[in-house]
Parts: sequence; C-alpha cells; structure tokens
Amino acid sequence: MTDDSDVTDADDLIQRVRDGDIRFHELEAHADADTAATARRRLVESETGVALDAISEYGFPAERADPNIENMIGAAQIPLGVAGPVTVHGGAIDGERYLPMATTEGALLASVNRGCSTIDAAGGATARVTKSGMTRAPAFSVADVAEAEALVEWVRDNEALLREAAEETTSHGELLDVTPYVVGDTVFLRFRYDTKDAMGMNMATIATRAAAEVIEESTTASLVALSGNLCTDKKPAAINAVEGRGRSVTADVVIPREVVEERLHTTPEAVAELNTRKNLVGSAKAGSLGFNAHVANVVAAIFLATGQDAAQVVEGSNAITTAEARDEGLYLSVSLASLEVGTVGGGTRLPTQREGLELLDVAGGGDPAGANADALAECIAVGALAGELSLLAALGSRHLSSAHESLGR
Repeated sequence: MTDDSDVTDADDLIQRVRDGDIRFHELEAHADADTAATARRRLVESETGVALDAISEYGFPAERADPNIENMIGAAQIPLGVAGPVTVHGGAIDGERYLPMATTEGALLASVNRGCSTIDAAGGATARVTKSGMTRAPAFSVADVAEAEALVEWVRDNEALLREAAEETTSHGELLDVTPYVVGDTVFLRFRYDTKDAMGMNMATIATRAAAEVIEESTTASLVALSGNLCTDKKPAAINAVEGRGRSVTADVVIPREVVEERLHTTPEAVAELNTRKNLVGSAKAGSLGFNAHVANVVAAIFLATGQDAAQVVEGSNAITTAEARDEGLYLSVSLASLEVGTVGGGTRLPTQREGLELLDVAGGGDPAGANADALAECIAVGALAGELSLLAALGSRHLSSAHESLGR
C-alpha cells in the first residue's frame, strides 16, 4: 500500500510515460515497486475513467510480489475462511488442522466444514502420498521411426548422463526417470523429478533444458519444443490421471452408521448408490477425466489461500471418489492423481499465502525435504474428502438446493 510520500514521484513517472521518455512496463527501473504500482494504476485510471480504490489497498510491500507478477497496479482480495478443525492421520502430518480456503462461492466453506466435523466424529481421516514427481516432456524430431528407435535406446543407455546434466542445474531436484513415447517422426521424453518441497515446474524445465542439450549434442534428434504437452501442465490429460504428476494422494475414512444418519440425515447405502450413479456412471457417460462431485472447489480454494499455481487446479481436481456401504457404516475415499503443490517458491512467498501455510504448519522447507509439501497434499486431500462427503450427503438427503438458497444466493 502506498503513502503520501509516493505521490510526487508517481506524478513524475506518469509525466515521463506520457512524454515517451520511459515505457509503462519499465517503471520499476526508475522507482521503488510501490511507487511504480501507484503510477501505473493512476495511468490506467486516467485512461479508462475507472476508480481503482479497492485494488489500490494491499497489505504488503509491492516488491514482495516482484517474482510473481509484472505491471502490478494493486491486489485482488478474495474472502478467506477456514474449515475445521479436522484430524488428519497422514504420512507427513498428524493431528488437527484448520484448512484455509479462499473463495467467492457461498455455502462452500459451510459444506466442507460439515464434512470436517463428520470426519472428526469418526476419529479423523487417513491420508497418504502414494507417488511423487514433477514432469516435463520435450518433443524431438527425427528422420524416421528407425531414428526414433535409436534415440529411445540411447536414452535408456544414457540415463545416468542425462541425470548428471539435469541435476547440475539444481541443488535440490533429482531426476527419477525418463519415459520415451514415439509418434511417427516425433519422440517425446517425459522427464520426472523429485522436487522436494517446491512445486518444481521451473526447476524441472531448467533441468530438462540442460538434458535436452546433451541429447542434441549426442544424437541426430533435434529439439522442437522444451514442453511437448505430454507433461501435461495446466490441461486435462489422461496421462496425469494414470501416471500422476506432482503428488498422487489419497484420503479415506470409515464413518459409523449412526454418525451418517444423525449428522448427515442419510444412510451409507444411499451415499454409496449416489456416488456410483453420479460420480462414476454419470462421469463416464460424460467422458469426464474426473470421477468426483466437486473436488475442484476445495483444491482451488486452498490453492488460492496457500500460494499455489491456480491454473494447476485443472490437474489437481483430476480425482476419483469411491464409496462403499459396510456393516459398520460408510467407507469413503478420494484419490487425487496429480496434485501439484509446494511450500517454497512461487506464490508461497507472499505474506497472505505464507500465513495460510503457517496455519497448516507446513510453511517453508520440511525435514526431511519434501515433507511439508507432502503434508500440504494430505491436508488438501482430506479437505476434498470432506467436501465430497458433505455434497453427496446433501444430494442424498435432498438438501442441496435449500443450502444454496440460505447461504449462497
């Protein structure tokens, strides 16, 4: 947020932009970040006739956002609440946690909160990260399928050489494996990395570029694109559902029959049938890559609250929900195949998002490396489980529309 001392400098910057002495996107080179943001915002206001009073109010120095945004004029504020507490029995985290969620959708937190309280009444949910690895898949051109086969064989014989080149670019990342895919005269190589507590997309990209240079120097292949879309980043993709990307994480719970009936006003049998017909059969008929009720809601809200890459909600909501009526009650699980999260780097440096991570006790690098990002993934999975439970129960008891009428209109 700016103060009166910035105004003169901002006026000077505005005039210099109008005179053509400096460019709109070069203001940070001539003033501190807050003054540059003020000047840029006032220029936009004068050009559009729109008063940006709310956008001008932000609670951190603009320079904190330098690595995260260009042409900053202010900040967008999203209401943030908490669901829980909910007990998470994870491989990387154990105990009660409040789940920070930023959203503009009324009734969402109330719904997830109901799911959390029901899970807690059952003793908490279990969660585990079952696979981890950030991917980048460059595309190479070759002359024909014979050269494609030769490239594949070379990669298999020289993975140690590629690992050495890739890992020289990072002090934390480790190349786990390289999987080749041949399509005519194009060869895709899907590199997979352990990126520890970082989400690791930039790390993987830089490391893969170094490995690709070795491939070009040593073979007849030519790099066409450092990202060949087989990674797959920020797009719906079956390969992520099958092979995973980022972290594959599952959460589950067994809720006693009496708890289901008293708290959710439905039965285990009704929830299980509804899940089969809606989440499994309905999704299959639609050709959906996700077989769930609304996992994206929870993933998006926690992503925004903790500084994750919001566009990766596309992969993060690639999830399957299962439900089974048992003698003792309702078994419910949610498996997220490609949850790309980190607790260091990117948006996790921003003050608001850092506090969201601190609320979960997962901020910064964990000990051992990767533990905090695993814990975050487990918390998100349990939040998604709570959201699935509450929505399925609302549909089973036919309370969905009344909840939105009272909370979300």
